[in-house]
Amino acid sequence: MAKFNLIVGSMLGAAEYVADHVADLLNQAGHQSEIHNPARLAAITAEPDAILLVVTSTHGAGEVPDNLQPFLKDLYEQKPDLGAFRYGVIALGDRSYDTFCAGGKTLDQRLAECGASRIGERLEIDVTQYEIPEDAAEAWIQPWMASIS
Repeated sequence: MAKFNLIVGSMLGAAEYVADHVADLLNQAGHQSEIHNPARLAAITAEPDAILLVVTSTHGAGEVPDNLQPFLKDLYEQKPDLGAFRYGVIALGDRSYDTFCAGGKTLDQRLAECGASRIGERLEIDVTQYEIPEDAAEAWIQPWMASIS
């Protein structure tokens, strides 16, 4: 079974709820998961065998939430070699904004630029379409977990 490091970016709590639910689903499937909120680059890079799973909302004019800003800054400034890492992204946003899921897209792009390999497609949850965003994440995580091996 795999180890997952969940990197959480949340301002109002929705991404935290999604991350908690996804962590429970991963654990129920026999995997090990650890939630990083706030995420620290040193802690993440210390486990190259762990699969990264970013769960983030978008804040302001398309930025990552405040609690994820230091992690993103470290990715840009330190430019770590993440070639050994695999990752997935669950992005939350409101499709009525032109910055829909920009926080997740930014992290996705930066992880790829650092050499990490994305597993599957990025999940973009329009929070105006899902009363409970965890439902969308649950439907996505099952086939995503199957694609890991």
